[in-house]
Amino acid sequence: MIQKFLYLRTDKHNGLYDITEEVRKIVAESGYKTGLVNVYARGSTAAIMIQENWDESVQNDVINLLKKLIPSGVWQHDLQDNNGDAHLKSGLVGPSQTIPIINGMLGLSTWQNIFFCEFDGPRNRREIVVTIYGE
Repeated sequence: MIQKFLYLRTDKHNGLYDITEEVRKIVAESGYKTGLVNVYARGSTAAIMIQENWDESVQNDVINLLKKLIPSGVWQHDLQDNNGDAHLKSGLVGPSQTIPIINGMLGLSTWQNIFFCEFDGPRNRREIVVTIYGE
């Protein structure tokens, strides 16, 4: 097993950030030919999503959909720190994704990339844990 950390600075309140190349590099350095890589966002207002990478339209659609489904300023938690929507979006999307390692490479399709989802930014430092099991 190998475990590495990625650190990310976000510049939007809600945004998707492509981390595929960073994860791909960690997988390549592992030397594993077969296995699983888990990508986990640390923090209760962030998530990890696998989504289309062709252009930003799908990523923008994801953010717009979540804003419509989970508006800001109407949740009980907003009384504490005004980010109730961020917690709900994070919980809905989920903190992690697991991707197979096939022949030493990420088992993503042509149009799939790994995105860190920021729902409470901007943030100076977000932490992502990449854990690889393989052989």
